[in-house]
Amino acid sequence: MTASGLTVHGLQRLRGPFASVRGVPRAALYELVEVTGGDGDRREGRVVAITGDTAIVEVLGATGGLDLDSSAVRFLGRPATVGVGPELPGRVLDALGRPRDGLPPPVAVEDRPVEGMPINPARREYPREFLETGFSVIDALNTITLGQKLPIFTEAGLPHDRMARAIVEQARAPGVERFVVVFVGLGLPREVAAEYQSAFHAVVTRRRTIMVLSLAGESATERLMAPRTALTIAEYCAFDLGMHVLVVMSDITNYGEALREVAAGRGEVPSRKGYPGYLYSDLASIFERAGRIRGSPGSITQLPILTMPAGDMTHPIPDLTGYVTEGQIVLDRRLHARGVYPPIAVLPSLSRLMSGGIGAGRTREDHAAIARTLYGACAKVERARALEAIVGRRELTEEEQRYLDFGDRFEREFLTQREGERRTIAETLHIADSLIADCGLIVD
Repeated sequence: MTASGLTVHGLQRLRGPFASVRGVPRAALYELVEVTGGDGDRREGRVVAITGDTAIVEVLGATGGLDLDSSAVRFLGRPATVGVGPELPGRVLDALGRPRDGLPPPVAVEDRPVEGMPINPARREYPREFLETGFSVIDALNTITLGQKLPIFTEAGLPHDRMARAIVEQARAPGVERFVVVFVGLGLPREVAAEYQSAFHAVVTRRRTIMVLSLAGESATERLMAPRTALTIAEYCAFDLGMHVLVVMSDITNYGEALREVAAGRGEVPSRKGYPGYLYSDLASIFERAGRIRGSPGSITQLPILTMPAGDMTHPIPDLTGYVTEGQIVLDRRLHARGVYPPIAVLPSLSRLMSGGIGAGRTREDHAAIARTLYGACAKVERARALEAIVGRRELTEEEQRYLDFGDRFEREFLTQREGERRTIAETLHIADSLIADCGLIVD
């Protein structure tokens, strides 16, 4: 039994968005509630903690007009759900699945809980199909496969938002017709959200894109619900409609901050750097919703963007993310300062599932050999640059000077792309061939 239909008059305590409600013996965690203040306005809320017969409710929205004596809380006896249906592509929604684009709600064929269902490990299928982003350094050296989860580690001030918009616009899966992008904005400033929506209005992009946005001024709980709402929509598109879905999430750090805020509101004992001890399992509950299911034609690929506080990769959020995901793409401030876009550092970046998505019949039979050659050359470039900083270019050997020249050309011709430039994998590998041949490198 649940507390469905129970209405409690009066609040025990109200602190910020969190209200304590006593006398609820059968409340369920994450149950939806309806909060009515003395002003008569109704607000949605969600149970975020339970102690005995006391429930902690986070109010979704403004708490002005609420007071301890005249407020009432009605327990709805169901979790948060989102309506799913084939009309979702082309829509902009909020964290609760409500329209944010000024249009009527999309027609839903079913309401599904946003918490979703974990994929049975025994039914998972290994990702083996190539996803093209249009960026040479990703497609050639950190190839993404359909069903993979590969985060982008960035820092404040780097062009990750610009990269995310480009990927939303130009990502595709060669040979796949039913492809859709779900973009999730987590705690975005209004001006950044407006930039994403402006890019979204392009006709070609809009036809195959769904946006779920939670803004910086909205509640922490809405920020926690946004990725779950988006992933529930993605699961419907992938496993009910047979689509291949790319989910781009920005910014996971904002999500972690919201989790810390809610945990503090619950009165939980903080762990490392103030984050709750279950940060790892909470992040895993999001990332593990990516993948492929045996017998299903669709897939969910995740590309979460994560801003490292002060560029610290050992910070709890990037550190724990690395344990769940299958590699990382790392943006570099020094490359950005040299005018390289996208400023992706080759050596610390890695796609652990790359080998399954490249080769004959997918990209090109010599793709792996080209990638190994470029990685090896980049390692020698870094060594030559370190020596040059100590002894000067004149003291370097002829081979070391040759690698310095290669490094400059590699950044200028391979890494750097113009605004709006989308390269196919064939164009990317052609540029790599030319660099390798001109610089006298030997393909492994």
